[in-house]
Amino acid sequence: MRISVVTPSFNMAPYLEDTITSVLANLGDGDEYFIIDGGSTDGSVDIIRRYEDRITGWVSERDRGYADAIAKGFDRATGDILCWINAGDLYLSGAFDAARDQLTDDIDLIFGDDFYIGEDSRVLSHSRGWVPNLRMATLFGSWSPLQDACFWRRSLYERIEGIDRSLEYAADYDLFLRMALVGRSSYVPVTFSAFRRHTGQKSISGMAAYKLERRTVRSREMAL
Repeated sequence: MRISVVTPSFNMAPYLEDTITSVLANLGDGDEYFIIDGGSTDGSVDIIRRYEDRITGWVSERDRGYADAIAKGFDRATGDILCWINAGDLYLSGAFDAARDQLTDDIDLIFGDDFYIGEDSRVLSHSRGWVPNLRMATLFGSWSPLQDACFWRRSLYERIEGIDRSLEYAADYDLFLRMALVGRSSYVPVTFSAFRRHTGQKSISGMAAYKLERRTVRSREMAL
């Protein structure tokens, strides 16, 4: 099974190279890697160009936010399995091989564990992504799996018509909610990645807006 990876990025030059090299170290034959940059002005493009001979495709242009950037990447993807890693975060060695092994024929989406790292890449803690039922946890608990430790079939992504580009903060929650509601999901006890906490992180600065969007999309599904 071929894996297609997308990295959305905007002005993340201090961490971007670490993300790129972690992806490239995991790519196998036929895998794809797309970097969708939002028109960075901090030297990110120079970093991307250093690796462009090993990247399937990249763009640097203004977009409508991270969901739009992710959608642009997945629109280009032809792999059987999809995932995305934000600039700054890392895939651990062997992550893609483990994902291929764990995503069996009877499963559409797997979710696992990650490390929590600081700006200096030191490990701060380990996050276990387990819940007994992803569908119930997302719908009734407003819970979202560890995005950087998730892999899913492109057929599932297409079935739900992809990520919602109109959402500015909670597009990840919305995507996993809709996939969990229609797909067959399974937790796997594998640490796939490392999530980096850094200054200016949108998940911190936009927490109130994220919660509002999350309530809106959850209410939509509850009403169906």
